[in-house]
Amino acid sequence: MHYLITAITGLLVAFSSLLDASESYLAMEANSGRVLLAANSEKKRPVASLNKIATAKVVLDWAGLSQTSLSSYVTIPQSVLSVEGGNPMGLRPGDRIQLRDALYSTLLGSDNIAAHALADHVGRSVLARRRKTGDPQKAFVYEMNQLAKALGMRRTRFSTPHSLDRGYRKGYSTASDMARLSVHVMRDVGFGFYVKQKTRSVTVTDPDGSKRSFEVKNTNSLIGELGVNGIKTGLTPASGQCIAVNAHRSPIVKKIDDTRSQIRKRDLVIVILGSHDRIGRAKQLITQAWPLYDQWVAEGYPVSPKAKELLVVPQLR
Repeated sequence: MHYLITAITGLLVAFSSLLDASESYLAMEANSGRVLLAANSEKKRPVASLNKIATAKVVLDWAGLSQTSLSSYVTIPQSVLSVEGGNPMGLRPGDRIQLRDALYSTLLGSDNIAAHALADHVGRSVLARRRKTGDPQKAFVYEMNQLAKALGMRRTRFSTPHSLDRGYRKGYSTASDMARLSVHVMRDVGFGFYVKQKTRSVTVTDPDGSKRSFEVKNTNSLIGELGVNGIKTGLTPASGQCIAVNAHRSPIVKKIDDTRSQIRKRDLVIVILGSHDRIGRAKQLITQAWPLYDQWVAEGYPVSPKAKELLVVPQLR
């Protein structure tokens, strides 16, 4: 019996090693762009609900450009009946929900129905402003891919706002590209406020006018640990466990003279795709990455002539 237990344990260890070897990850300091740890970071693969990061950012950008209040309402369209997966609020066609609350449910609860409804609402607005007709979902996904293009996410294609692929056109990205997106969205104070919440109470208005309330819980259980203040998790059978986190440290303040100081912000962005233990691996990478960054700082921030160790994320207007 003992030899059987030993053999089984050995197989489990070997299987665990194979899973670790197959995952993709990248850890970087967001403000300097310094890549600290990476493996398979350019490998294209499904990213599950991490694509809702792009969904939410497109909605927030549209709201800002169109001067639309986030307290305005979205009506859940009939087309949500074709969407499977997460629906933590039990949304039904005809329900009404504030844009703000739909964003909370999309980002915290990984709500596929809320993401679809947001895309439908914004897509219709984009088509109307351009005096075009067509599928609002496709119009919205086009904007998601335009955002990816602007950020230099060359190995990324979004296919839906909620990550559930349809037909032959599959969505994919890489750990490196999702890190670019994560750095970009966490520069947005408004976006950062959403994803740092552990829970959020939201209200849905039924077609008959009655209201029901829900407490949406953040699927990212690392919030509040190790300085983590965002951003998103994902999980499908095809993608495995995925996570993007932002771990914050207080800035380094260096006094230049009596009137001036140099402030260097410090944030780790870590993206893990295809893991079998996203929380454990994220903790491990945070613990490993900070000493590497501290060492780089102590050495005077050296960069090679070709700057291969930097991942530069453009500042978009």
